[in-house]
Amino acid sequence: MKLSPEEFVNQLLTKEASEQPSDDVKPEELVMELPEWFDEKQFNQARKFYDENSYSFSSSMLQGLVAVLSVPSILRVLVGTRRSSSVFTAYKRYLSTLLHTISWFEHELKPGSMSWRSLYAVRSRHVKASLASNAKGTGVVSQRDIALTQFGFIGFSVLKPDFFGIRQLGDGDWQAYNHFWRVIGYMIGLDDRYNICRETIEETREVCQLLLDRVYTPCLENAPEYFEHMARVMLDGMWCINPTVDLEANMYGCRYLADVPGYIYTERDRIELQQKLRKHLKGKSLDTGVDSSLLMSQPAVDGLPERAPRLLYYNDYNTIETAPAYKQLGLKSKYKLACFNIYMCLYTTFIGRWYFNANFKFSLFLMRYFPFLAFFRFGVRNSYVNIFVEDLTSDTKPKINSEYYKPQEPTPWYRTVLELLF
Repeated sequence: MKLSPEEFVNQLLTKEASEQPSDDVKPEELVMELPEWFDEKQFNQARKFYDENSYSFSSSMLQGLVAVLSVPSILRVLVGTRRSSSVFTAYKRYLSTLLHTISWFEHELKPGSMSWRSLYAVRSRHVKASLASNAKGTGVVSQRDIALTQFGFIGFSVLKPDFFGIRQLGDGDWQAYNHFWRVIGYMIGLDDRYNICRETIEETREVCQLLLDRVYTPCLENAPEYFEHMARVMLDGMWCINPTVDLEANMYGCRYLADVPGYIYTERDRIELQQKLRKHLKGKSLDTGVDSSLLMSQPAVDGLPERAPRLLYYNDYNTIETAPAYKQLGLKSKYKLACFNIYMCLYTTFIGRWYFNANFKFSLFLMRYFPFLAFFRFGVRNSYVNIFVEDLTSDTKPKINSEYYKPQEPTPWYRTVLELLF
């Protein structure tokens, strides 16, 4: 019986899905095989589609990975592995993740191929992480966790392609891209009944929107403990790969993409938010605060902390510049957000797409063979990543979220100028 998107999401968010391991065998017993419904033509069309939009798809995945860290069960396992809690280990882990992902697009999916070996390595690590986490009493890497991680790679791009300047250039590109990630989900252990990439791209979009509303928006509104640390060290590590990455701008951008109340960037966002606030005020004074939780769904996952209501005031959003979350950003972060939006506008043009894709591919070459920015932080030998070697561990203890919510000292003007220039 075929489930509707709503029924599918309800099934995915059950206790059963959260307790069922991604694999119930030992790593050495894993057997990889293609699904019966694998369509090589669609799979290769998706690889071409990615190549035509590689810069933007990769940008959307970076934001998606930040969002995935806000899911309590996933974050708990990641903290327990101790493989991404320092800038150095996060650099190694997430560069490895990026190179794994790109290898799936660069190579045909056949037994013995680079992408096949990569998927086997990823799946094996999930099994090992699950066994280790279960032994510590912090849960397993579940079917639900893998499905919610899948959202990180595809969710923002299928829901908000215009934000990233992504364009379908051939008939059926989005359907092929959906098929690609459905296959990848299967290959890393997802049961078909939990695979968020459904048979059609339209169904997948509906599923992703429901997951955004019921999981990611509330999780990013009220992030679990250690989220801020794990997300920030990841972005700090990624700076060594892409120096345009800015911690505050990316954290803001992720919450904006996830529709967290109060995170706005366009005039349309501002107007719509004020309309929602006025509706909830029901004639009360505009100086009355509206609890942000009233503007979104209740979280469908457990493990989020209790916190005092975050009140949104109508008059705070008379302009974008006076919006509290945006106002807290420094000049450099606002500049980075503006640059990204300009880049995405240019990306919708033929010349812009060609330029940024070429720039990304050159950056990819540097990531693999000459990660010079990392040389200065971690040393030459430590900067190279072998995706088939297990990630390093670190004894760095993650900081609690409140450490990152403390008021920051103003950045000296000369440092701001230098950061804008370089």
